[in-house]
Formats: sequence, structure tokens, C-alpha cells
Amino acid sequence: MAAAPAGPGSTAVPPGEAAWLNAADALALFAVDPHGLGGLHLRAGAGGVRDRWLADLKALLPADEPLRRLPGHIADERLLGGLDLPATLAHGKPVAQRGLLAEAHGGVVLVPMAERLSSGHAARLAAVLDSAEIGFERDGLSQRWPARLGVVAMDEGGPDDAALPPALRDRLALHADLCGCGLRDIAPLATSAAQVRDARALLPRVQVPDRVLQALCGTALQLGVSPLRASQHALRATRAAAALAGHETATEDDAMQAARLVLAPLATRLPPAPEDEAEPEAPPEPPENAAPEEPPEPPPEATTDAQPEPQALEDRIVEAAVASLPAGLLAALQGQFAASQAGRIGKLSASPRGGRPVGTRAGTPRGGARLNLVETLRAAAPWQALRRRAAAAQGRHQPIHVHADDLRISRLQQRAATATLFVLDASGSSALHRLGEAKGAIQLLLADCYVRRDEVGVIAFRGRKAELLLPPTRSLVRAKRCLAALPGGGGTPLALGLEAALRLASVVQRSGATPVVVLLTDGRANVTRSGENGRAQAETDALQMARQFRTARLTALVVDTSPQPAVAAQRLAAEMGGSYRALPHAGAAALSAAVQALPRPRAG
Repeated sequence: MAAAPAGPGSTAVPPGEAAWLNAADALALFAVDPHGLGGLHLRAGAGGVRDRWLADLKALLPADEPLRRLPGHIADERLLGGLDLPATLAHGKPVAQRGLLAEAHGGVVLVPMAERLSSGHAARLAAVLDSAEIGFERDGLSQRWPARLGVVAMDEGGPDDAALPPALRDRLALHADLCGCGLRDIAPLATSAAQVRDARALLPRVQVPDRVLQALCGTALQLGVSPLRASQHALRATRAAAALAGHETATEDDAMQAARLVLAPLATRLPPAPEDEAEPEAPPEPPENAAPEEPPEPPPEATTDAQPEPQALEDRIVEAAVASLPAGLLAALQGQFAASQAGRIGKLSASPRGGRPVGTRAGTPRGGARLNLVETLRAAAPWQALRRRAAAAQGRHQPIHVHADDLRISRLQQRAATATLFVLDASGSSALHRLGEAKGAIQLLLADCYVRRDEVGVIAFRGRKAELLLPPTRSLVRAKRCLAALPGGGGTPLALGLEAALRLASVVQRSGATPVVVLLTDGRANVTRSGENGRAQAETDALQMARQFRTARLTALVVDTSPQPAVAAQRLAAEMGGSYRALPHAGAAALSAAVQALPRPRAG
């Protein structure tokens, strides 16, 4: 085993070399028990470092074990198994064909660009990892194949990209990160294929003492690792580490290795600091003329074969796990949810002409729909023998008989564009408070929308009207120009601004895009929907319009431009069913992250 990487404050091992050593240790444990550990989550971009790691993986695995690569757009029939179309057409009866996962039984499946894996494929892969078999019942066939395998999910995403699908991530015990590792940091592999072979033979006999198991579970609790599966993975990793070291009974070092590779990457908090122990109080002085006390009996001598206390062992395992945490990991974990919910994309919707294939349906190719020839032949194949006899009786002879009921149309799905609609309060109160800063924040958000290829629209309301300054467009220059020329002053017709935003959002939805409304206001309305003055009625009209946002299920963010967080803006966000941010406490970067983190509606 390689040495443990240095902690965040240590300079003994450079960060890149420590990352490689950590990935090499994870590789060795995975090679010992691929299926028991489920798999390995490898964060690494394409390049020489990842290629070297994969070459070491191939060198450690037995030569007769399959090592298969999962294509990104693989069909379910090829993944799980299905009808063998050429054999079925040749024999005139259904013939089953094993899928890629069944072909990888007893080996390892590599998943490139795992962060882009669809939720459906991730769920199917997770189900196979759980059951170690594949069931196939379709097209008149019923088959079951064993599929005991391990998965290496290669995550090539950046900080702003989507995270690994949760269904797959929860089933991968080991984690390694090579993003900060260079070619100069690569070291020769300390584990050999012979050691892995011997460890596999020893693994069924490895035992884990109860005190070590308790310490692992306590470490998971202290680090905020809640899933029970993570503790089970840590136990399997401890047994693999012991087998690799040649131990039939797991030791403290084996548990530390497992905590560093399994639990530490999942940490959501640091363990609580121990409370300062209070100094013992001095015993009271005996009163005068008191009889002398007999000396206390000495405590029994400790035996040399006593086992360490479970709490002390847990503390040492926790320290080993915390020492392996890279600097800034916990801060990155806190922002992981916002990054995984990035707003670069709209909702998924069906598309007849373009998009990603998600299956087929029965139908005729009309209205731009595409005929799926392979699936059409697959539907017709089981009936060929019967149809040939019927055609021969009528004097017709042809090799393949396809009926109208066999026709299959490709089902395509694509993500709709996102249109971010900025609704700006340009009234006198906002101009007095933060109109200039609100314009600056919008300009920075506009640049972020341009990077995400979102369309942007701008609505401003002041005086007695709401005006569409910029219809949805991708022109960053036009958006900045209309903001720069926007004056401030007058009353606050908040209800009219919300009504204009609802109309524009409806237009965006009819065009197939997903609208996201960002409202910048202090929430203090004083002009009614009819254009008359009156604060009470104006606020009532504004809240009524806000409730229509919730009814329409529109995604909205209210940015409070008041000098201090205002109750009116908070209430407005609650009635809209949207999120709330206060501009004085959120810089442009925070607002950009807030817009990205807004939940997108799903396709119906």
C-alpha cells in the first residue's frame, strides 16, 4: 500500500503526488473486490494521467476478466440484452442476445463521462449492481443472466457541471480525484497482480472485530455521512485492505485506510471539537482533630493484552479521515447542490425531429417523425415464420414481411432553451435605494446567461406603466444598452410589472422555452393595477398577481433591493412560490449562483 496522503496543512507530500497515491490505494482495493465495493468514482479529465491509471487497473485485474467500456448513447437492448435480430430473422423464431452488462459478468465496466449518464441508465446500472443479475422478459422471451461486476465511473465534469447521478454515486464505495495531478506526480504502482490474486483468495477468511466495526460507524456519524450503505462500503474496504496486507483479522491501519478512501470524500462536516476538560477540584481539607483516613487501595495493574478502548480507536480513525481531506473540500460540498442544479438547461420535452433518442413507439412516419428501421424489423421478426406460410399459401414469396402494426417511430427528447426574464423596479423608491447597483447586478447576470446560451428579456415598471424594454434575445449588447438608458423615478406599479412578466412568460412557454423570472424590487407597491394611487390596494393587487405565478408554476427569484431586507419583498416571494435573495447581502456571484440553483419544471 502507498503512504497516506498528507493533510491540508502538511508539506511533506505535494498535493499532486498525494492525489496520485490516494488514487493508487483506491485502485488496489477495487482490484481486490470489484463487485463487493460496487465501484469507484474517479474524477479525472481525459489525458495521460487518467490513461496511466486505467493501464494500472488493467495490469492488476486477471487477464481472463472482462473489461468493457460503456458507450454514452447505448440503447437499452444493447445494455441489458434483447432480441438478436439477425438470428431471429434467420431462424424465424425469437432468439435472445446478451447485453453488455451480462457480457461483463465477473469483470469491470468503465463508464466514460459518467456525469452525463442519463438517470434511466444510471438506475438500470444501479439495479444490476444490487442484484448481480439481469432479467429480460420481452418479445416472447424470458431470460436471466448473471452480472456480477464492478463499475469505474469516470467523472470528467468541471465545478459547474452536473454531478454524478445519485443512484449510481451511492453504490460506488471508493472515490479518487486526479484533477490536480500531473504527469510528474505519477509513481510506479506499489501493488502487483500477484498480490491482488493472493488477496482475493484470502478475502473470504478476513474477519473484522466488533470494536473496529463500531469505530467505522462512529466515524461516519462524526463526519456527517448518513447513508447506511457508506458504512457497509467502509466495512468491505476494511476487509479488502486487510486481505491485501495479508491479515486474516482486520487491524486499525486497515480501518484507517477504508475511512480515508470511503468516508472522507463523503464528509459533510468536520467532527466536533473536544470540550476542554475541566481541571479537577482540590479535595477539601480535613477538619481539625479528624481521624486520619486510611490510604486508598492502589488500582489493579493493567494487563498487557488489553484491547484499546473503542472510543480511542474511533478518534484515531476520524483523525486519519480528516487528515486526508483536501483544503476547501467541505466548502465545495456546501455549494455542490447549487452546482448540480445549474440553470444552463431547460426542461426536457418531446421533439419529433431532433434530440436524444429515448425509445420508440408504434406509429407511422408522418409529421416529421422518423421511422426506426431496426426496431421495426425487431417487432416484425417473431412473426416471420407464420407470415411466410400465409404468404406462400397465397402465392406470394418475399424474404421479409412487414405489416403496418410493426412500424416503430423514434421517440426523441431535447432540452428546451431557457429564457431569463429580468423584471426591474425603476420607481422612485428603488432609484433612491439601489437602482444603480441593481443594474450592475443584472449586467453581470446577463453575462452569465450569455455563457449558458440563455435568452434574456428585460421588463421595467415605474410611474403608471410596465414596459417591455427587450424581448427575449441572446444579444448581450442590446440588453446592456437598454439597461444603461433606463431612467428611474415615479410610483411603483408592482402589479403591472408582474402582469407583464406573466404575459411574457406565457409567450416564452408557447415558443417551447422555459421561462425564469428574476424580479428586482423592494416590494413596496403604491400604484394599483388600474393605475391609481393607493398603497393598500396596490399591495393587494400585487399579491394577487404574485399568486398567479404559483398557479402557473413559474420559476421565480425575488431580489430585494431595499437597504435592509424588507418584509414586503419576502412576502411577495412567498406568494409567488419563488426564492428570495437580499441584494445588500449577495454579490453578483452569489446572485448568479442563486439563478442557476433555481429548480426547473419537469416535462409533463
